[in-house]
Amino acid sequence: MKDSVIIVSGGMDSITLLYEYKERIALGVSFDYGSNHNAREIPFAELHCRRLGIPHLTIPLDFMHRYFRSSLLEGAEAIPEGNYDDDNMKSTVVPFRNGIMLSIAAGLAESRGLHYVMMANHGGDHTIYPDCRPAFVDAMSQATEAGTYVGVQVSAPYTQITKTDIARRGAALGIDYTETWSCYKGGERHCGKCGTCRERIEALAEAGIEDHTLYE
Repeated sequence: MKDSVIIVSGGMDSITLLYEYKERIALGVSFDYGSNHNAREIPFAELHCRRLGIPHLTIPLDFMHRYFRSSLLEGAEAIPEGNYDDDNMKSTVVPFRNGIMLSIAAGLAESRGLHYVMMANHGGDHTIYPDCRPAFVDAMSQATEAGTYVGVQVSAPYTQITKTDIARRGAALGIDYTETWSCYKGGERHCGKCGTCRERIEALAEAGIEDHTLYE
């Protein structure tokens, strides 16, 4: 039964979620908020939705680039290199990004008579991004359910698992992860040095997946 909208960025996590729950997904939505890597990842979201026959929308959120502060919005040189951990990656937080996106996606869901909004946050995000934590997901789901006639709920099935777990699921689904984007610098190739690149490299290695990503 098609009952869900999915927020799909074009990264490993959301593309895996897209394939794992494809039978339930009525609409994929991406948000262009002016980050360094939006232009690199959104085409992958479009590609996979098209391949699965799932309608896809890209919604511009350019006000975030104008008014919010985050290294993710300031240019490739502002992105920290090194491991994916709290101290190193905190500058990449875009304030309340997931709250904004989930609110819009909930409106899309209600407009279409759908009951769920799906997001692909995972356990490795918890220490860095407040709007990926279980308490946020639960509170946001209560808000969208209370604030819509159809009782839209937030579904975040990867909240308590790791990126390595997600990579294993993707491998079982036959996903080619070269058709996804991770690098926050948003260059022609993955830089291989920033936190998200390091996280990607480690997850694929731990999952036993040969990494064919093109790195600088």
